[in-house]
Amino acid sequence: MTDAHSITLRQVDNFQFSHSYGENLPALTSDEPPPLGAAAGPSPVQLLLSAVGACMSSSFHFAMHKFHEAPGPISTTATATVGRDETNRMRVQQLEIAIHFTAAAASISHLQKVLDQFESFCTVGATVARGIPTRVSVTDGAGTTVKG
Repeated sequence: MTDAHSITLRQVDNFQFSHSYGENLPALTSDEPPPLGAAAGPSPVQLLLSAVGACMSSSFHFAMHKFHEAPGPISTTATATVGRDETNRMRVQQLEIAIHFTAAAASISHLQKVLDQFESFCTVGATVARGIPTRVSVTDGAGTTVKG
């Protein structure tokens, strides 16, 4: 099965673009930070982090519910390391995705199965990880690292 997805971007001013996702969804404005832009919206790097972070969080949630587990609310922090490559161009060099769930790890009987599977469910994260090194960690409500 193949799906096609598209959005439309229109330049508003300089590095500012309006993103249209479809009739029933609100538009989003992106912008580069100073000195290029005015930071009137998230930057392209932040949008990449949002996409990967949301996908990983959704995949983690999906895997938990697949095994009828109740992780409690999930929060995720996505971080990008940006630096210059061998041609002196700015590039995203690494992503770190830190997922936190509020339940205690001991209360999740299928936790290892969830941890073994959820990243492979993430369409965006798994694809991006082919080109950008991506580290994923998971902690429980007590702050115990259960992955990564």
